[in-house]
Amino acid sequence: MLDISPSLLYPLVATLLAYLIGSLSFAVLISRVMGLADPRSYGSQNPGATNVLRSGNKAAAALTLLLDGVKGWLPVWAVVHHGAAYGLSDGTLAMVALAAFAGHVWPVFFRFKGGKGVATAAGVLFGIEPVLGLATFATWLIVAYFTRYSSLAALASAVFAPAYYFLGHQVVWYVDNRVLLAAVIMSGLLVWRHQANIAKLMRGEESRIGKG
Repeated sequence: MLDISPSLLYPLVATLLAYLIGSLSFAVLISRVMGLADPRSYGSQNPGATNVLRSGNKAAAALTLLLDGVKGWLPVWAVVHHGAAYGLSDGTLAMVALAAFAGHVWPVFFRFKGGKGVATAAGVLFGIEPVLGLATFATWLIVAYFTRYSSLAALASAVFAPAYYFLGHQVVWYVDNRVLLAAVIMSGLLVWRHQANIAKLMRGEESRIGKG
């Protein structure tokens, strides 16, 4: 019989659960429940809140945004506040953060075809540290307000998030290199997932918030 020590088992279980929670594509699920078209069949075909908004149903988009954020926040928050009782370290926190985000981008329940991960990444950052999440969200709001480009706001937030973590912990606490690396990887994946948006921005073809 395979004997796995708790020091190895608990981090693996936490990481797997985070991935499975992240794999819940709420854009698709909420659209089904509310009788809307599958968000993968129109607009950018991205199963995310921004594309759900193109359906004209603001409530569905808002609910998608909220739940996509919660599924990133919940597993990370659980490790931060309850992980010590199970011997979960900052290394596990880094793995759980990446797993929740990866679940959204490559969901096992939806043939590994997921969204770009903006809301889920925001939830992860709030789970790591609320101030970090607020600073990143404020960046998104400022860029979105002045440019009206959701994608550009997401890109700016992705770039600044690791810097906020590094600078904040230099002043307030300490920098855990594993969590910092997770933030950098997550930000890099966000930028990579926005390749098509970057191309449209450069051509001046990207849709602005509130327009078609």
